[in-house]
This record gives sequence, C-alpha cells and structure tokens, in this order.
Amino acid sequence: MSESPDGSPLPRVKPAEELRSRRWFGPADLRSFGHRSRAMQMGYAPEEWTGKPIIAILNTWSDLNPCHAHFKQRVDDVKRGVLQAGGFPVELPAISLDESYLKPTSMLYRNLLAIEAEELIRSHPVDGVVLMGGCDKTTPGLMLGATSANVPAIYLPAGPMLRGNWAGKVLGSGSDSWKYWDELRAGKITDKDWLGVEQGIARSYGTCMTMGTASTMTAIAEAAGMCLPGASSIPAADANHIRMASACGRRIVEMVWEDLTPQKIQTREAFENAIAVAMAMGCSTNAIIHLIAMARRAGQDIGLEDFERYSRKVPVIGNVRPSGSTYLMEDFFYAGGIRALMGNIREHLHLDCLTVTGRTVGENIADAKVYNDDVIRPLSNPIYGEGSLAVLKGNLAPSGCVIKPAAMDQKFLKHAGPAVVFDDYPSMKKAVEDESYPFTADSVLVLRNAGPQGGPGMPEWGMLPMPKKLLKEGHRDMLRLSDARMSGTSYGACVLHVAPESFVGGPLALLQTGDIVEVDVHARSINMRVSDEELERRRAAWKQPAARYERGYGWMFTRHIRQADEGCDFDFLGTEFGAPVPEPVIY
Repeated sequence: MSESPDGSPLPRVKPAEELRSRRWFGPADLRSFGHRSRAMQMGYAPEEWTGKPIIAILNTWSDLNPCHAHFKQRVDDVKRGVLQAGGFPVELPAISLDESYLKPTSMLYRNLLAIEAEELIRSHPVDGVVLMGGCDKTTPGLMLGATSANVPAIYLPAGPMLRGNWAGKVLGSGSDSWKYWDELRAGKITDKDWLGVEQGIARSYGTCMTMGTASTMTAIAEAAGMCLPGASSIPAADANHIRMASACGRRIVEMVWEDLTPQKIQTREAFENAIAVAMAMGCSTNAIIHLIAMARRAGQDIGLEDFERYSRKVPVIGNVRPSGSTYLMEDFFYAGGIRALMGNIREHLHLDCLTVTGRTVGENIADAKVYNDDVIRPLSNPIYGEGSLAVLKGNLAPSGCVIKPAAMDQKFLKHAGPAVVFDDYPSMKKAVEDESYPFTADSVLVLRNAGPQGGPGMPEWGMLPMPKKLLKEGHRDMLRLSDARMSGTSYGACVLHVAPESFVGGPLALLQTGDIVEVDVHARSINMRVSDEELERRRAAWKQPAARYERGYGWMFTRHIRQADEGCDFDFLGTEFGAPVPEPVIY
C-alpha cells in the first residue's frame, strides 16, 4: 500500500467484496459461471483474480504509430507492476491515433478514441485502468474516456524520442522539417542535404522531442494530477521509462483500494494548474482545444478566458523549441523535467490539489530541483514575458482564435495587411509555389474551410507554407490566418482556430482578398476593416458549402462536433447532455 506524508500506510477504503469486477466473477449463478470458465479457458486459475483488483491496460500500440512503437514491450512492464502489487492485469487494445500517418487528421478520430476508451472500461470487468498514450490526440482521447467512465485511472506517457542529428546539427522534429523545407525551396540547401535531414530527424521511438502537442498534452495530464511525478518528461528510450511503466502498474492497484477516481482529482483548480504549466512550457496551440474538452468532460467550466488570464501572468520559462531557440525535450528532462518547472512556478499553482499518488501537487514537487537554469528558467529570467498563447477576438473571430507569440517574428505582434484568401488547401498550395503570384511581405495569407466541419476534423494545416517568392526575397515569416490547427512543433505568425469556423458561416467566410486584416496581440484583437453594412450584404450572398460526408463516422462527426472554443467534443458526450451512464446490467 502507498504511504501518507508521515510514512503511515494510506487506508484501504474499498473492501474486496465491493470490487467492481466482482459483479462479473463473484455471484454463484450461471452467468458468472460462464465468466469464470472462460477465464479458465485462457489458462487462468481462480487464485489469480479472486479478491484482487482487475486492471485494464488500454494500449494504443500499432505498427503504424512510431510514437508508440515501444508500447509492445511497455505493456509487459505495466503488467509486472500490477502483479507485484497484487492485481490482475488485462490488456485491452484501443485505436491508435498517429499524427504522422492518419489522414486527414488524427483530430477527426480523437472523440472516437474517447468513446472507445469509455466503453472499453465500462463494459468490461475492470476495477482500474492504465492509459497508455502519448502521440498528440491519444492523451486527450484516453483522458476524456476515462473521465467519463470514472474508475481509478492513471496515465502512462509514451515519452519523447531522442534528439535528431544531421551534419553535426541537432534536429527537432517538425520544427526543422518546416525550416529546412523552406531552405530547400529557397535554394539554400540541396536535395542531398534534404535527404540527410529526412534520415536524421527521428532516431528512436517516442513522440516529437520538441515542445509539440505530444509533450504539451502529457505535461498537462501530469499537471492535472493524472500521472506519476515526473513521468511526462522521461524520454521513451530511457531506462527510467521502463521503471515508470512498472510503477504505474503498482500504483493503479493501490488507487483501486483507495477508491481514488478521476472525479476526485480533476477539479477546476487541477485544470488551472494544467493551464499554468502549459503557458510556462511554451505549449502547443492545441492545448486550448484539448484542455477545454477534458475539463468540461470532468464537469469543470474551463474556457478561453482562463487561458487569457494565465497568459497575462505566467511567462514562458521552458526554453524548448519551437518557443525556445536551442533545447529539446531530452535536455528538459536532464534539467529537472516537469517537476522542476512546476517548482519554479509554484506561486501560480494550487499546491493542495490531489494527484494519482494520493498526495498533493505541493508534496509531489517539494524536493524538485533545476539542474540547468537556461533550459528551465526562473520566473525572473523568462524566454518570453507572457504565456505561450494569446487569445484574440474581434469581428473576424467573435468566439476567439489563438496565436503563439513566443514562436513568431515579433514584428507581426501588431500588423495590418491585405488578405489573400483561399477556400481550399490545393489552390493555396499552388499559389504559394507560383513566384508570379502577387504576394508581398505585408500580405495576410488566409485559408478557410479547414475547421472542425470544414476540414473535416480541423487538420494541422494552419502553418500555411510561406510563398516561394517571399522565401527567395529573404523572408521567413508572414501573418497567416485560418480556422485550422497547426502542429505544436510549428512556429510563425499563425492565427488559428478562428471561431466560429467559415464552413458554418463564421465571419471568416465573408473575408475577401484585398480586405485589410489587422492584428494587435497586445490588445488581443483581430479585425477586418469591413463595415457592418458590407458584411451583412456579403452574408446574404453566402452559401453553405456541401456536406463533407453523407454516411458513416464522418456523418456523425460533422453533425455533433462542437466548435474550437468549446473543445471540439461531441455534444452528446458532454456531462450536461444527460444523466451519467449506469453500470451495465449482467443477466
């Protein structure tokens, strides 16, 4: 059993007779006879499960998910820990969402994983669950499902991959893909150089080693209390990761006996801690969508105004690319990791929040130390004076949009320029490769119909490619605007998540080429210089685009997906939609 801060054992709250799995295995009836006999069919003896917590291990391993390639082995490490603690482990495969291969975007399937995770937990004889994820949408997908199921749960992060390397240069996944692609298009590197980057940028299993969406979301899971202390920072290839996996297996058994459920951990204050940590880390813009969805699924009304509040007071102190200029997640781990960063911002945290350890955030970070204060800066020496993200509003985005000021050319913090508008990605892609197209350095490149319904699924198209003409003139950034998302590994003056999206008639649908778009990040404003009367005239002429799907999952998705400012959850999955789902009947 785990220990309280004074070293005494924490109480076992749940007696064995009240284990959830006992409904399947305990009764002396025909149906339970069937459950027991089928377990024996698989070679298990009653001594292996009787009176013990049955622990589900939701494994998102796949042959087409390089971020989770090691999960085939890690699941055995988790099982070892469960057995050590006196539990009975069972592996339940769940859909693997990989941002690299899954098209049009893994965001289209985040809610599908959430549904699957919830139903896997609820429908099976399990008392607790270990959630194995890491690649961008697996963290929120698994957390959403486990929150709704509300059995004891702990999150096991996949961990970042090792640093990339090419020609003596350290490479960061995603960030350097964009950088060297632009250099290739500008004629600054050769095709042979580009092949070297391709071969050297991803050297091990694990998630992106920049501060992309994967590391952002695992850090958020930890800050919200759902991971073991420091778990989200450990590189996937480090032996510490194996030990952490086994520790997750041991701890979930204790959590079952303590009846420590997500509902007891995921308070409003826990999600405020997650926002503070995200801002300090230089987080991905995707953090906003996922964290809002996760909080609201837990019954906590977190919104854009909470991000704006923390953005104004918590600076970026995690000097990790793309907000930072040099370091990667491996360096962040060696510098002390997430516990050290949380220690440096403790004045902005609710230290009394409960975590999966059975202890508070304050207790978990009490002895945290920073070993390199250039990687994890003190509050007095941030790499950017405000938080990672800024929320903008105006007549272009009445429900809000987001920009990442720390990872862009600062001259675009206040900018006005003529819009160059495209209704689809292929036409935009063709135009940026056309050196005769009339782009200027002041132009605002706009892509629409790329939001939750328009994409469909809100793909990571928001880091719109720089026009080749401007690259050859020496420019490496410009103001870009869309209702899409962008990878957390991306950078640049990209305004994203414009809500409501253009596909459903948001004001972005009314913008025309030549209209002046003005952005003022300090004032948190974004507007088009178009009169209300002209906008009404354009609205009267606007026509709804054709539906993206006429059947299947996509049909369900487009009819039930919420907008970006609401977290892009399905409306019918919200806690306010209906009564909690009861335990399954067993006859």
